[in-house]
Amino acid sequence: MAERPRRWRVLRLAWWRKQLGGGRVVGLVVLFLLLVLRSLNPALLREAEVRTFDFYQSMKPRETPPDRPVVIVDLDEDSLHELGQWPWPRTLVAKLVDNLTADGAIVIGFDIVFAEPDRVSPASIAKAFPNLGAEFIDQLKAMPSNDEALAASMRKSKVVVGQAGIDLPPRRTDRIPPIPQVAQIGGDPKPLLLHFTSMLRNVPEIDAAAAGWGAITADPDPDGVVRRVPAMVTDGTYIYPALSMDMLRLATANESLGIKMEAAGVYGIIVRPNIVQTDESGRIWLYAGHHDPAKYIPGKDVINGTVDKSKIANKLVLVGTSAVGLQDIRTIAVAGQIPGVELHAQIIETVLYGQQLSRPDIATSVEMIAAIIGAVLMIVLVPLVGARWTLLLLFVVMGGAAGFSWYEFSHELHMYDAVFPAATTLVTFILVTYASYAREEAQKRQVRAAFNRYLAPAVVEQIAADPSKLVLGGEQRDMTLLFCDIRGFTTISELFDAHGLTLLINKFLTPMTDIILARQGAIDKYMGDCIMAYWNAPLDDPDHAAHACASALAMNERLAPLNDQLEAEAKAENRRHVPIKIGIGLNSGPAVVGNVGSDQFFGYSSLGDTVNLASRLEGQSKGYGVIIVIGETTRDRAPNFASLELDLIKVKGKTEAVRIFTLAGTPDVAQSDAFKALKAEHDAFLAAYRAQDWAKARHQAERCTPLAEPFHVEHYYEIFLERIAEYELNPPGANWDGVYTATSK
Repeated sequence: MAERPRRWRVLRLAWWRKQLGGGRVVGLVVLFLLLVLRSLNPALLREAEVRTFDFYQSMKPRETPPDRPVVIVDLDEDSLHELGQWPWPRTLVAKLVDNLTADGAIVIGFDIVFAEPDRVSPASIAKAFPNLGAEFIDQLKAMPSNDEALAASMRKSKVVVGQAGIDLPPRRTDRIPPIPQVAQIGGDPKPLLLHFTSMLRNVPEIDAAAAGWGAITADPDPDGVVRRVPAMVTDGTYIYPALSMDMLRLATANESLGIKMEAAGVYGIIVRPNIVQTDESGRIWLYAGHHDPAKYIPGKDVINGTVDKSKIANKLVLVGTSAVGLQDIRTIAVAGQIPGVELHAQIIETVLYGQQLSRPDIATSVEMIAAIIGAVLMIVLVPLVGARWTLLLLFVVMGGAAGFSWYEFSHELHMYDAVFPAATTLVTFILVTYASYAREEAQKRQVRAAFNRYLAPAVVEQIAADPSKLVLGGEQRDMTLLFCDIRGFTTISELFDAHGLTLLINKFLTPMTDIILARQGAIDKYMGDCIMAYWNAPLDDPDHAAHACASALAMNERLAPLNDQLEAEAKAENRRHVPIKIGIGLNSGPAVVGNVGSDQFFGYSSLGDTVNLASRLEGQSKGYGVIIVIGETTRDRAPNFASLELDLIKVKGKTEAVRIFTLAGTPDVAQSDAFKALKAEHDAFLAAYRAQDWAKARHQAERCTPLAEPFHVEHYYEIFLERIAEYELNPPGANWDGVYTATSK
């Protein structure tokens, strides 16, 4: 019973190996690493993500509301040219506030920090010019400061002044700065907010007179593009709302703001009755619209009282600058460079008109699930149906991710990243495809390694192109088989130790194998000193019989130089030399060829009666005194070679007689006068022999012997003379069909 669980474990392991083959392991590992990478969210992925949303915004930028709820009083180049360089006297700024208030502005927000006292206040002038006279100086000192004048104007309206986060030590002050009220709901958000060591504030008079205090920090991304604007910042002690948020607070008559926390981080800013959605760090995604010049009102027109009051009435008014020299220029996704003050205007508009971009809490999960689905499809299908067809699915998956992402952005203002799922699917496709390709190449190398010593290189390459053929099973093919054996090998082996005998065998097998492979043959196996080879498998070879005959003749010719080499080595080692002699058998016909063995180990081999007969013919070569014995089918398929019929014989294990021949030479030899003379006498010999005309047969054998010496078949006639002498004593009878029954293999 213990065997069954072990067997099931083996089967399960085999199943998993099959499932994970073809690059699937590589794909799963890559998918896991990419998911880990996504969870770490490195800068490269973040940049790819935000650039995707930049592209979406360029395709569909936010549309500016037709009634423009926000206008910008612009301290532009013309205003600076007419009214003087910045900073203007605070009395001039006070006049700006008074006129805006009179024209019906709901809230006025300054994208400016009045951090230093006005240098042209009366007291400052008195201090700067002590020679004006004591009475005049006293009068100047008694006059209210310009900062107080601006503060007085601000008390008549709802004004939000700017303050900037800085990473400098806090300046000592006796005053407690105004701190907007921010209710914390669900936890402490300060660790997540944009942090500064201190805040650059306005002079006390202005801070005290303001109705609100807003941070004006933009916080661009590393590439300089502003994509998210902090809705709240902190110095570690207090939380400060952005200029836009505090202007909305005053516009909606709220005493305070709220910041809501959830498990993932900051959820949003509460400006009753609305919640301004943010990212986990309390930043508002900027859904950017194109730069709108109609939103701008020159500051000089407001101060001079020449502006159309309808442009200001019931508006939220921002005061800022587009002058390049004041260095408040920002880069956004759709407009290149715009004045920094417009960032606040665009944030306010997105909130008022419900045009906020948001990244849903489930966005990351959806993106990772999409990446997993796409990658798993590639992992499963690339090895199964191939890279070409899976490429179509790759485009569908990537297009689907991009389409879903675009739809959610353009219709729902939701930001789902298509880059990570698409990139994960693409990378997995590429690597699994490469792994499958590498695996195929490994299979081809395995095929080459397994066959390159047994098959011709061209044959190896064609099998390597289709390794699927290397499975258990076979097919019946018309083939030519060759068996080659060393005669008297036992005597030769006694001259060597094990190492020396191995070297000898290798010296013999190597050139014989090269000859076979060079003529499109394949090595079936080595059996000690015996070679088994075949032709017309696994690839088609219409001339397989001729190639086999040519190989047999070349193998015999190669023996002379090989024996010369071995003789020289024997003399050098002072040992006896026994020349190598071989016998070769060739036979053609149907045989089964394929991978034979077990699932664990198999070899490419041939089986069948044709194979067995070829082996028997090799064994008969010595009995007939020739080197090469071929079957009748081989002779018929290679008729141009020089061949002589040897006999009709029943080999051991066969019930029917076969006609056998010896191979005497190449087609050129067959056309020689010497061979033609031998063949004529030889045919006359066989005719007399089979007619039981023993005297004539003996006479013909004696005539053939000297003619046969150049073709190495002279010993054949000696053997038949002995057989004729026996038949003279014991005639085979009138019914004799000329068949000789072999008694040995």
